[in-house]
Amino acid sequence: MRRPLHSAFLAVAGTVALGTGATLPVVTAQGAAPACTVEYSVTSQWDAGFQADVKITNNASALSSWSLTFDFANGQKVTQGWSAKWSQSGSTVTAANESWNGSLGTGGSVSAGFVATRAWTNAVPTAFRLNGTACNVDTQPTTTPTPTPTPTPTAPPDTGDAPPALHVSGNKLVDTGGGTRRLLGVNRSGGEFMCVQSRGIWDGPVDDAAIQAIADWKANTVRIPLNEECWLGTSNINSAYSGANYINAVKELVARTEAHGMTPVVELHWTYGQYTGNSAGCSDVHASCQKPMPDMQYTPSFWTSVANTFKADQAVVFDLFNEPYPDRATATTTQAWQCWRDGGTCPGIGYEVAGMQDLVDSIRATGARNLVLAGGIAYSNDLSQWLTYRPTDPTGNLAAAYHVYNFNSCASESCWNSTLAPVAAQVPLVAGEIGENTCSHSFVDQVMKWFDDRDLSYLGWTWNTWDCSSGPSLISGYDGTPTAYGTGLRDHLRALDG
Repeated sequence: MRRPLHSAFLAVAGTVALGTGATLPVVTAQGAAPACTVEYSVTSQWDAGFQADVKITNNASALSSWSLTFDFANGQKVTQGWSAKWSQSGSTVTAANESWNGSLGTGGSVSAGFVATRAWTNAVPTAFRLNGTACNVDTQPTTTPTPTPTPTPTAPPDTGDAPPALHVSGNKLVDTGGGTRRLLGVNRSGGEFMCVQSRGIWDGPVDDAAIQAIADWKANTVRIPLNEECWLGTSNINSAYSGANYINAVKELVARTEAHGMTPVVELHWTYGQYTGNSAGCSDVHASCQKPMPDMQYTPSFWTSVANTFKADQAVVFDLFNEPYPDRATATTTQAWQCWRDGGTCPGIGYEVAGMQDLVDSIRATGARNLVLAGGIAYSNDLSQWLTYRPTDPTGNLAAAYHVYNFNSCASESCWNSTLAPVAAQVPLVAGEIGENTCSHSFVDQVMKWFDDRDLSYLGWTWNTWDCSSGPSLISGYDGTPTAYGTGLRDHLRALDG
């Protein structure tokens, strides 16, 4: 769903940060104030790799540019990174500033991160140099590793049957026993915009009672929009709402959703990259609005990190990118679909684009086999050439995503019959967002009937207590009290369950 900047209704997109829940090493210094300090933390770790963050604080004279170096002791190799230009020669790693974060005043800090491969041992670097000056030491070095615990998500009570691991079989979603499944439920907006606006992580409560209220509607799925900068902990985001804090909050919400028997769909909503062309949501380079396409700088790293976080739990579904709209930037529909799949340099978009194929590849490279959803162009409202340009997925576990509101171009049965039905005949089709801005439900009633008749999936936008006259808000209270619009979805889900 698109929303205006500075409006809670239009602020959908989220970022998540990695965390293992284990005690993570952070290098600090003791003694007199050093010229610079570096905090190094492993935020996630798996069999063949890990993700780490570094926070650099300059305690000396102001710098107009910076370069941090350190050595790995166990053959680790950086494969990708963010918020710095990362390189490696032998065991020596260098992180040089980007054009936008080179200024580092006295007392100023900057954070960056990376993903690397590893063998069994993954020793933490102990010596860091900023522009050639040793960090974390005074004139009598006393640097020692100090363990700092990462907050561990609180385990929610198990109140329902666990949701199934899903996979594609023909044009159906099936569980491990071969039973056909539909994703029917709601979106839970907040994680995409609260963090980047420095207002928190979630918009409203996500405790056990709040998630139980969603389950009481007989929903079996909750879609969770995220923000890539919040997940990756980029320096422009308040650290209280990013990095490990953000990731652990997402992990906890995913676990709580599953504990109530519902499938969690983690979805990338807002991303990095400056776009000021046709239909731009904002002029900000940061992830503060919906961009026409994902960016190559951060989005593959985001999905690598998310996939590594959840790959052991195949009940979690991955939704690649909320609402692509390269068609608003490019001259032709063919160019738009090529940009959608292949990314790279796309006409009308000033940053390097990550195409849907890049994102599928990033996820599958981790070994994750989770179900992946890919929405089409025109804000996911156009699937007319989805089958022609669909990404290649070596696991065959890819489904099409679609969004529809009463104000969209493709919002009639005739359009659905001509453009959606051919897609649904070959692959599973999930309407990740359905809604209307009328404070009633006559339109979503039509949508649900068309999808029901074909055993397809749909999720209502959105489980937030906003004014339904300014956007499709399902509830007026987090106890599940519906708006006049939300009543339609609630009663329909209960009727299907009955």
